[in-house]
Amino acid sequence: MVLTTDVPTREQLVRRASELVPVLRKNAVWAEENRRIHEESIEALADAGVFKLRTPVRYGGYEVDTRTLVDVAAELGRGDGSTAWVASVFWIPTWMASLFPDHVQDEVFSTPDVRICGTLSPTAMAAPAEGGVVVNGKWGFISGALHSQWQVVVAVLVGGEGEPHPVMALVPLSDLQVADDWHTSGLKGTGSVSTIAQDVFVPADRVLHIGAVLQGQGGASRANAGRPIYNAPLLPVASASSVGTVLGLARGARDAFFERLPERKITYTGYTSQSEAPITHLQVADATMKIDEAEFHAHRLSGLVDTKGVEGAAWTLEERARARADMGAVCRLAKEAVDIFNTASGGSSIYSHMPIQRIARDIQAVNLHALMHPNTNAELYGRVLCGLEPNTLYI
Repeated sequence: MVLTTDVPTREQLVRRASELVPVLRKNAVWAEENRRIHEESIEALADAGVFKLRTPVRYGGYEVDTRTLVDVAAELGRGDGSTAWVASVFWIPTWMASLFPDHVQDEVFSTPDVRICGTLSPTAMAAPAEGGVVVNGKWGFISGALHSQWQVVVAVLVGGEGEPHPVMALVPLSDLQVADDWHTSGLKGTGSVSTIAQDVFVPADRVLHIGAVLQGQGGASRANAGRPIYNAPLLPVASASSVGTVLGLARGARDAFFERLPERKITYTGYTSQSEAPITHLQVADATMKIDEAEFHAHRLSGLVDTKGVEGAAWTLEERARARADMGAVCRLAKEAVDIFNTASGGSSIYSHMPIQRIARDIQAVNLHALMHPNTNAELYGRVLCGLEPNTLYI
């Protein structure tokens, strides 16, 4: 299966994403109430080519660099954090699917605008079976599962030759059970339900050793072997794919604040216009500078991933750790900016139809994510800078 496509420029893709902001904002409350992305938003993302960004060009995809992912997700995040989060999550397993043998990709990418969800958590077990493995277990936080055709699962393979080790496998969603357990305070619209495997057989050609993938050495695809975007370790790729949404949430908070500013006063004070108060000047300057700093770290991260991919250069341990540190810095700075705008928005901002309160809850949820937590990532970076070995495989 070989398709060709005209790949839009980064500017064109960012413009398409920007044009989606009104519909994403319109559907954001519905997504929260129903704990999933509105189908109109899913269709809008598909029409804009968002699901093609990490699909190989030979299947009609765009195969864009991670800087494009950052800038597109930042626009989507201005519209709705949950929708942007799901889009960015799809990009990561789609990239992972592109590491599997080419005939496996032929099957996966035969579905137009295929959506692949996934996780990196090895919360299941796999056992050898004739021609493949049998998987049993449960995975939580599977963002976008309700809109996906495939899932990349991770399980610990026990039995057969060698020590137990984690593997990743491609499984049709139709082979899994879905547990509707997504009842949360933030990122409600992502529909990040749990999925369950009960004696699911996975053919051997849909199984890869995740340790090699984490090191950037696990690809079984001949067609993608020389393609720059697939020539990188998993964690820096995942990090760069995720930060745009966080940046977009902060920009969305700024949009929401300034939209209301002309009509607001500061209650129980002499300020009939909030915009005239010196405290407001300090708040908006501080928050905006934090967004600028977050943007620096997001672009430094994506620039490193893209440059390494094009050059085919090896990654140092410090560079891998810094990739996660940059991701953590984006999360921390964006949350600090949102907190400032939220604090400055007054009591009327707590109504459920006000975007700022949803943005504040969403950015809080992002900052609690195990791989994005600022403290975890800063500690890892500092540990490596001090000459110690990392205490995780996820680097």
